[in-house]
Amino acid sequence: MLLAGYAQGIFPMAESRDDPTLYWFEPKLRGIIPLDGFHISRSLARTIRRSGFEIRIDGDFEGVVQGCADRSETWINAPLFELYRALFRRGHAHSLEVRAGEALVGGVFAVTLGTAFFGESMFSRVTDASKVALAYTVDRLRQTGFTLFDTQYLTPHLASLGGIEIPRAAYRARLEAALHARADFRAGTLPTPQLLVQRMTQTS
Repeated sequence: MLLAGYAQGIFPMAESRDDPTLYWFEPKLRGIIPLDGFHISRSLARTIRRSGFEIRIDGDFEGVVQGCADRSETWINAPLFELYRALFRRGHAHSLEVRAGEALVGGVFAVTLGTAFFGESMFSRVTDASKVALAYTVDRLRQTGFTLFDTQYLTPHLASLGGIEIPRAAYRARLEAALHARADFRAGTLPTPQLLVQRMTQTS
């Protein structure tokens, strides 16, 4: 049922951590990050080169979801957390983790269908860790055949990185095309920080 909802352009959220009910949403304006329009600033490029962060794929999916839910108000309740776990076990949910040593300091998690990447949430425990996670995520989507990076809503943070809003009809058309192709988020290799910055600065 959850995957069918995503395929129709809707997604679930709870009103709070303690609310057991899930509600379906479909914004009139949909947030996306164009894969050729991600903006990387000079300061972010320096952070990527010098931070010493380690990037992992699907190494601690539950830790990333917990990190995203670890705030005073969250839409991730217990039933939704369990659904994400089930999707991860089936290969339809993924995480990208940012680590400083063994500490998980940031990350992104998403649901995937076809070549659509439905970004659910991200978090940061140190400065710019979520931006670093997004940069590596966009690069990986480009390299592994994805065509749609759905952010659901557009925040000022995402807008500063190149995120935009598109009308519901335009989003549905992009989603329909994405569902008829295939991509694998686990494929390929992670770039070095230097290569990532080079790729990003060529298209930003």
